[in-house]
Amino acid sequence: MLLRLEKIFDRFSDLMGWIAGALNLLMLLNVFYDAIMRYFFSRGSIALQEMEWHLFAMVFLFGIAYALKEDGHVRVDVIYDRLSPRRQAIINIGGTLLLLLPLSVLIVEGSVWYVNEAYSSGEVSGDPGGLPYRWLIKFLIPASFVFLIVSAIGFVIRNINILLGLKEPPERRAEVL
Repeated sequence: MLLRLEKIFDRFSDLMGWIAGALNLLMLLNVFYDAIMRYFFSRGSIALQEMEWHLFAMVFLFGIAYALKEDGHVRVDVIYDRLSPRRQAIINIGGTLLLLLPLSVLIVEGSVWYVNEAYSSGEVSGDPGGLPYRWLIKFLIPASFVFLIVSAIGFVIRNINILLGLKEPPERRAEVL
């Protein structure tokens, strides 16, 4: 049962990773087009430049959930790497339940007013020719942390499976500097 549940949460995190990858490609095309238009045809666009940072923010915000699933987040591995897989699983569960989930809930709760304020005031770009509907990009802050909470639940389930011996721990990849 736990293994099947873990797969469901992993599929969700994989979807977030796929979306982040697609947005990264879209951002690349946007930057390429904007640079060609600006340097070869002297036609720049404030909206395209703002879209670059909007897409960058979306890549980052959607990629957080996938990075957690892939264990690609930053951590200090000085002691952690020397521990047994069971102890690593205990640390992962504890860190997720005591730090990651409460912080994510606080960010969701604290940023909803931010989105609501942007929506009710009809906030738009401060630059002439910029993008309207600023609340859309701000909405991704609480949404991405909801996605992170879902991914964190899957991460906890994976570590419970490792702790119970239902699953082998993933092999650590050699870091390339």
